[in-house]
Amino acid sequence: MVKYAFILASFLFTFSLLSQENHKVVEVTRYGDSNTIYFVPDEQLIDERWDLLAQPNFWKKVMVLSPDSCIINVAETRQILYYTSFIDWKAQTEEEKDSVRMQIRMDYGLDSNERLYVTSGKNHFYQVEKVLPSLSKGIEVFEREGVNPWYAQTILLIESPGKIAYSNVGAFGPFQLMKSVARTYGLTVNRKVDERKDFEKSAEAASKLLRISCIPNAKRILNRNNISYNENDLWFKLFVLHIYHAGAGNVGGLIDNMKPDTGGMWLITEMWQNEHGGFKNASQNYSQVALASNLILEELMYSNCESIYECNQEITQTQDSTDVQNRQ
Repeated sequence: MVKYAFILASFLFTFSLLSQENHKVVEVTRYGDSNTIYFVPDEQLIDERWDLLAQPNFWKKVMVLSPDSCIINVAETRQILYYTSFIDWKAQTEEEKDSVRMQIRMDYGLDSNERLYVTSGKNHFYQVEKVLPSLSKGIEVFEREGVNPWYAQTILLIESPGKIAYSNVGAFGPFQLMKSVARTYGLTVNRKVDERKDFEKSAEAASKLLRISCIPNAKRILNRNNISYNENDLWFKLFVLHIYHAGAGNVGGLIDNMKPDTGGMWLITEMWQNEHGGFKNASQNYSQVALASNLILEELMYSNCESIYECNQEITQTQDSTDVQNRQ
């Protein structure tokens, strides 16, 4: 793992995003590298103990596991039961696989009907270090467009990280925009030109999608269910990401069926256990992967520090001292 030092680390700036409160963007410099990287920390990850949930911890392991290995896990809770070779697993007949699942259920005292998933490693896809150079560009575009740059960071970490590829439903580019969405927000997409591969234009379109559609729709869904929220709450941002991925119709229908009376971590974890329309397993996983990727990023950024947020305090104190010296 590449180590990072806070040689020139500082709070880069704070800024007001529309009606939102201030957000922090941290600048990091790597050992032996004069280039700096911006990223958006979120203290709620640790303060609210999202880092202790089984689901994001499961995905953290998947993200660093090679694709020739796999994890047998409980579908509902993502409890890890067993690691094995994915190559060997695929070589088995369905009867042999069922026999292994049944034996695992017996070993762990699970109900015979408990659903078990077999999830292969995905370190070939989730390559956080390859995303780092694009984080700064995405953060700058979103800040310029008046959208919380945390969204840029998170989407870049989980959508085609470090590469530009088509999804199985036709989404494309660093922000995985569908053709119709890209065109709606000003991009040219035809047989000859696909501006979704242009990072700057794709980032602008994604930020507009969030500002004009996803965030307002999140508010409308929560308001009609009488659920209070703060736009800077981590659970609200995860809720918005679900709309970015699954669409407002699917998320709105899900919430209307669930009939929750409050927001917070509880609402997000309940969404992980429910389906509606096009909101199914991949949509449930979306915010889990968002949490996992941000936890991995913060661990990477703060790898030389005693703890994540003590480093923030040190940076603040260092920057304050520097500002005073510069003014004298």
